[in-house]
Amino acid sequence: MVTIKDLSDICGVSVSTVSKALNGQPDVNPETAESIRRIAHDIGYHPNAAARYLKTNRSYNIGVLFADQLKHEYFSLVLDSIREAAQSLGYDITFISNKIGNSEMSFLKHASYRSCDGVVIAQARFEDPQVVELATCDLPTVVIDHVFSECPSIMSENVRSMTEILEYVNRLGHRRIAFIHGEEQSAVTQKRLSGFYKGCMELGIKVPEEYVLGAKYHKPKESGLATRALLSLSEPPTCILYPDDYSYMGGLSEIEKHGLSVPGDISAVGYDGIHLAEMLRPRLTTYRQNVEEIGRKAIDLLIEQIEKPDEKIHTMITVRGSLQIGDSVRRILE
Repeated sequence: MVTIKDLSDICGVSVSTVSKALNGQPDVNPETAESIRRIAHDIGYHPNAAARYLKTNRSYNIGVLFADQLKHEYFSLVLDSIREAAQSLGYDITFISNKIGNSEMSFLKHASYRSCDGVVIAQARFEDPQVVELATCDLPTVVIDHVFSECPSIMSENVRSMTEILEYVNRLGHRRIAFIHGEEQSAVTQKRLSGFYKGCMELGIKVPEEYVLGAKYHKPKESGLATRALLSLSEPPTCILYPDDYSYMGGLSEIEKHGLSVPGDISAVGYDGIHLAEMLRPRLTTYRQNVEEIGRKAIDLLIEQIEKPDEKIHTMITVRGSLQIGDSVRRILE
């Protein structure tokens, strides 16, 4: 195994200079530092993690709390963007759970047990006391799509996204627009509901109470039942907005059971912009979340906390996505 002494001999500089160059310290000539890093890569030198931890008191390990939603493409894409961003900055990631073998422990204790420098809470039951404990502890933490007091967060643009969707479907002539939303206790849902009502008000669209129904995110069956209720109305909507692309599948199934089609009889819009939306026929119009930016911003914000422990960072960063036009919304004349 190549040691740091071997690397210093090959480069013709001191061990101290090699260490500073590899750790990005500014008191090394930039050209020398780049040469050292290039040679280290070429000869396969990797710093000893245990030695680095003893010297810097940092593990370069980031914990990620991701509950149980990895089977859904959106969350997998968010995780992948977190992993890529962390690795590009020299950090590994570890999944945080509340169990080690047969022993149970809190999320915070697991993060400490794994010597995590910080944690990204990317998806969880945010009302869980263990999640609250983790988000409000002294360990550097960033939360995605939720707001905890004084905890930095990365939020999707959930208000503006809904107004953009409404402006688009309204341009195509739709005035009877229904919204199937996710869990009401979710901060994401509250923002989207706010955006929905704001957009309708600005467009002069009246929203019957029965046009706004709750379901659960990524649960097609629940969105299917909500779709059934909407289709049974004496004056059903001409367009239904779904909580996410995956849930739309439940709505589509119910629409087809009624002998109807998308967009011939009823239009539909999803949310997230996962690959599924492109594969469906007709292609689903959806709001694509910028998962690459979400992951990168989360890691950048977390590492800023790790590297500046004396600064209190309470930032909330909003990441905008974009409307992805498909074929699931038809133009109508009323």
